[in-house]
Amino acid sequence: MFSAATSLADRLRKVVGVDGVLAAHGELLVYECDGFTIEKNSPDVVVFPRTAADVQQIVRLANEYRVPFLPRGAGTSLAGGCLPVGGGLMIVLTRMKQILEINLRDRYAVVQPGVVNVWLTQALKGTGYHYAPDPSSQGACTIGGNVATNSGGPHTLKYGVTVNHVLGVEAVMADGSLVEFGGPAEDYPGLDLTGALVGSEGTLAVVTKIWVRLTRDPQGVRTMLGIFESCDDATNAITAIIASGIVPAALEMMDQGILQAVEAAFHFGFPLDAQAILLIEVDGLEAGLDEQREEIIAVCRQCGAREVRQANSPAERQLLWKSRKQAFGAVGRLSPSYCTQDGVVPRTKLPHMLRRIQEIAARHDLRAVNVFHAGDGNLHPILLFDERDAAQVRRVLAASGEILEECLACGGSVTGEHGIGVEKLSFMSKMFTADDLEAMDRLRRAFNPRGNLSPGKMLPMAGACGIEQHHPGRRAAL
Repeated sequence: MFSAATSLADRLRKVVGVDGVLAAHGELLVYECDGFTIEKNSPDVVVFPRTAADVQQIVRLANEYRVPFLPRGAGTSLAGGCLPVGGGLMIVLTRMKQILEINLRDRYAVVQPGVVNVWLTQALKGTGYHYAPDPSSQGACTIGGNVATNSGGPHTLKYGVTVNHVLGVEAVMADGSLVEFGGPAEDYPGLDLTGALVGSEGTLAVVTKIWVRLTRDPQGVRTMLGIFESCDDATNAITAIIASGIVPAALEMMDQGILQAVEAAFHFGFPLDAQAILLIEVDGLEAGLDEQREEIIAVCRQCGAREVRQANSPAERQLLWKSRKQAFGAVGRLSPSYCTQDGVVPRTKLPHMLRRIQEIAARHDLRAVNVFHAGDGNLHPILLFDERDAAQVRRVLAASGEILEECLACGGSVTGEHGIGVEKLSFMSKMFTADDLEAMDRLRRAFNPRGNLSPGKMLPMAGACGIEQHHPGRRAAL
């Protein structure tokens, strides 16, 4: 096994250079998990390509050595999407980080997969255009990773998730061939294979280039902070705002637990006795925005808000959004470890789900705090624990499962943007029929016939592909 790994690493160095390959045990530990830290496994070799041609050669070498391989971006995934199940070869795309083109006239940009989401935002400042998907991990996550999981974000309530902004991709297939799907033009004829690749979690191909749609900046923005005495009042306000006919650009909620952590970390001036706050933003043409703002304030007050603050300057708006985007970073003040869930329910079920989350957490002797995309019912309950305690880990996994079961019972889904990864494999057969899963598996096998690309993830029947089939009883082919 060691000699095989050494041989592969030596050949990879000839492709990407000596500094582009990691094979020492201590170096590989960095890549043993993503943001879902409960499950860990180190790859045998890590390689850093810089071009699509590099990726092609790497994939062909993996096939030659008959080892499983998988792509990885920044590792901010929260469901084990880039866990190297069975070891093998990890292709880290963070050195493919160029913004290749910005075409304002045709409203698209071309980026490599390692471009950090916020880099594109910064590159577009002052142009009158922006890239709409803005995950909370925007300052760290890559656009390639966003494509893999079909990420959302605060402003996707109005503007849509990643798939709504991807025009096309270039990708290296499991056999090492380079293929383009879609491109800068709108509405390519034929099957929407671009749509199939977005959200496929690296199981169909390794994306090496992305055409993204650019959106014109809104003429005006109004940002508000609603302060509530109860979570029920806040969640009822969410439904009432949208029932009034207003679709905000963003509608986010933080409960008291996360609010206290954010305030302790960053001193934004939030009222620590509030049970919940809503961060509400409307944008568009200036004409009518003041009217929408006043209607939202009235709805919030009717639903029990004790106060609704308004951002009166770009700096105040930026401060409010900084508090939301940095909320997860503040959780370290509450607990040494945390597990973030990603269920989705109809908006009217939010009061019920928040109560059930607290009931489930209490029954498992855990604490839960909440910060989430309230407008589209995308919950992110954060279970606090210490992963050094095996009993706590078991309780967290049990509580997470119950929360997701409740989301399904409410007519929702077990993921809105984090993906299935390895964490939620068992829920796929609860969400889909055997025929549905077979159809998905047939598509996967059409792209990935040997099953050696990202095995053991997303689909429950893909668990043994690429590892045990060829090497029974062994961790990997190396």
